[in-house]
Amino acid sequence: MIFEQVATGGCQSYLLGCPDTCAGAVIDPEVSQVDRYLALASRDALRIHFVIDTHTHADHFSAARQLADRLGAMTVMHRASPAPGVDLRVDDGEMIVLGKLRLQVLYTPGHTVDSMCLVADDRVFTGDTLLIGGTGRTDLPTGDPEALYDSLFGRLLKLDPALLVYPAHDYKGRSHSTIGDEIATNPRLQRTDRAAFVEMMKSLDLSMPTHLTEALRTNMSGGKTVAQMLAEAAACVPFMSMAELRSRVEAAPAGLIVLDVRERDAYEAGHIPGARLLPRGQLELRVDSELPDPTARIVTCCEFGRVSTLAAATLRTMGFQRVVALDGGMKSWREAGYPVRAGPAA
Repeated sequence: MIFEQVATGGCQSYLLGCPDTCAGAVIDPEVSQVDRYLALASRDALRIHFVIDTHTHADHFSAARQLADRLGAMTVMHRASPAPGVDLRVDDGEMIVLGKLRLQVLYTPGHTVDSMCLVADDRVFTGDTLLIGGTGRTDLPTGDPEALYDSLFGRLLKLDPALLVYPAHDYKGRSHSTIGDEIATNPRLQRTDRAAFVEMMKSLDLSMPTHLTEALRTNMSGGKTVAQMLAEAAACVPFMSMAELRSRVEAAPAGLIVLDVRERDAYEAGHIPGARLLPRGQLELRVDSELPDPTARIVTCCEFGRVSTLAAATLRTMGFQRVVALDGGMKSWREAGYPVRAGPAA
């Protein structure tokens, strides 16, 4: 097997192929590595037939559509994937053929409803279902700890213990493990009782991935880039100048909400006086509790004015028709000498 593992931070993607036929595939590609995948395929004289996502990713932007278009390949996901335009939807027990190589689809929902693993002769690509020393989280959209328990203990962990495990993520520099090693040493897999496992997964206190909703929207829409989404958002969102917002903040009118959509550390380092904090990555998850009045007048702001434009567009699609974006960001606001307040949200 021709095999190359490509790490992007904690994200792991894989290029593999049949040396006899030069048929290849890329698994879980990340958008910043497109040129590298192309170079690796060229180096190994591989013709990429399939670009496969093991699930709808929430923590990085998939390069599947972009890479498939560049290479004339087919995008592949499980049939439960919500993404439109997938060329080949596969189901449990089916195989993806790469010359003399075979990748068998093992449907393993839990981390997401469309999660699948790909089983080869000596290894299994586990996506986010099984990680080295961990498992996929179940608190993001379509996650289900009950389903994850069944996928792990009822299916994946019953495979040959000698199979090499190649996950879609690892943040400690490890390249792979084995099914047997994970059964023996993975802390989460020691909770073999169903109720105990489900309770453990529900009680995990995990931070939200950066750009959660942007990544989901991009990956679920078939691969629109952030630049494309930004251009579309700017075309349907009105803006407010910094001078206008400053005058309104100083007048403290009733009903005006300044919504800071940066991460907490950036907000606490300095924000517009009176601004509320609601990170862009958590917008859809918290909007009902944080913004109960869809008639409120809202001005979104961020560091450079880009993320706030996306946030304003999202809120408008959710019924907040009086939301506008700040023309500029906190960087320009500070440079203009406008008032800034540090500290946590009230």
